[in-house]
Amino acid sequence: MAAPQAGAGKAANKKTPDLVLTRVFDAPREVVFKVWTDPKHVAQWWGPRGFQTTIHEMDVRRGGRWRYAMRGPDGNDYPFDGVFIEVVKPERLVFDGAILGDPKLGVWTEVTFADDEGKTKVSVRQAYSFESDATRGAPIGWNQQFDRLVEYLVRL
Repeated sequence: MAAPQAGAGKAANKKTPDLVLTRVFDAPREVVFKVWTDPKHVAQWWGPRGFQTTIHEMDVRRGGRWRYAMRGPDGNDYPFDGVFIEVVKPERLVFDGAILGDPKLGVWTEVTFADDEGKTKVSVRQAYSFESDATRGAPIGWNQQFDRLVEYLVRL
């Protein structure tokens, strides 16, 4: 895990991330980066299957806020309130925030985008300041989210 940037939450201080996932997408890196950083695109694929995401604020720059809510199939909203720590177009995003607006539920995320012969290799590293059923189930949710991204990229 990269060294935490100034302002990163407690989760970033862990020695190893709680989650590491990689997927190759059949689209150029610039396109994949754009669908990760443009709120109109993010709202179309972000979240596990059955979830709908509303982007309230997405200012993709160092220090910019990111606030969204995922509505689950159960009808409950799962908000996230965060800040972008690092943005290197089209290579890297780092953001830090809290689930449900609770600072005790901190999540630090690093996403890298690497060119892979015209495709894009996306790697996600995530560290949590807490442990729960949600964090143990995070790989399932992220893989469903990646599946939705594959489907969205095909439609573009």
